[in-house]
Amino acid sequence: MESLVNQKSLEKFYKGKKVFVTGHTGFKGAWLISWLHLLGAEIKGYSLAPQNEICLYNIVSAQIPHTSVIADIRNKEKLKTEIEKFQPDFIFHLAAQALVRRSYENPSETFDTNVLGTTNLLNSLITYTPKCTVLIVTTDKVYENREKFISYKETDRLGGFDPYSASKACAEIATGSFINSFFPKDKYKKHKKIILTARAGNVIGGGDWSEDRIIPDIVNHLKMKKKIPVRNPQAIRPWQHVLEPLGAYLLSAGLMNSHPGKYGRSFNFGPQKNDHITVKKLVEIAINCWGEGDWENVNNKNQPHEAGILQLDINLAKKELNWKPKLKSKEAIQWTIDWYRQNTDQYNFTIAQIKKYALL
Repeated sequence: MESLVNQKSLEKFYKGKKVFVTGHTGFKGAWLISWLHLLGAEIKGYSLAPQNEICLYNIVSAQIPHTSVIADIRNKEKLKTEIEKFQPDFIFHLAAQALVRRSYENPSETFDTNVLGTTNLLNSLITYTPKCTVLIVTTDKVYENREKFISYKETDRLGGFDPYSASKACAEIATGSFINSFFPKDKYKKHKKIILTARAGNVIGGGDWSEDRIIPDIVNHLKMKKKIPVRNPQAIRPWQHVLEPLGAYLLSAGLMNSHPGKYGRSFNFGPQKNDHITVKKLVEIAINCWGEGDWENVNNKNQPHEAGILQLDINLAKKELNWKPKLKSKEAIQWTIDWYRQNTDQYNFTIAQIKKYALL
């Protein structure tokens, strides 16, 4: 069956609709508003200012008609006011402190942003009367990781060793509480809210310049012709190109908006079962795509804990949404490296990759 993650199908959900995106200045947020623009949506973003001058948002923002509100997700009253002024049909909540190692440096800020920021958004919806479908982005790391070769399902126990993972698991629990307390399925006709959570794998793609992220590290070292430092070469992750989860977010929210109560509340989005690869393999494929380079193991006992094995089970999304990844890991890495080699017209290349992906 043809994938529903295509221009025609997604336009039916979003053309002419008002879409509120938190975290729109971030890496995934900038890709998302670029795609929503192609779908004909009216976009309003709410986020902190970009952390770095060099970022995807600064590349694409001037080309995309949208309203940008620079504010903190922890500002409950500001957030509520901006939502009510805009009257969105859809909300995509991406705003987060999204880095594991930074969560060790500032755990309090991580919990504040990821848990209270999420509850601020959900709290705004209690008195918001129009129909609205809300997708809360969490992470593949919300599960209690037993460091075994098992693929975690949506019904598996939540946990989180590090502050980032734990904060996202808390956000999942908080979302479930709001659904049960204020937005239950059996009272949908009264509250008119559909809320779901999305747990995506480790995302790669062009335009990511965040600190302590593997792709920016790889690209920066390749450009300088230096060896790429690799902390945990044997660690296994559910790597996926950024367009995979974004397409899944757009599809799942659109379907749930059209068919309230038909689908599950949480979904995993990741690679196929046989396509979870090690950090070492990711780096070696990236070097091959670049055409030259080398790497070195810099693992040491003093670094913060990071999971050794993490795999997702995506069968629920396959069954209920007819969703599956379009790109294999090698293709995802190739698309990513191709983006970073575009030094002159990165906006149009971003748009071209979205259009190409939608045609697959």
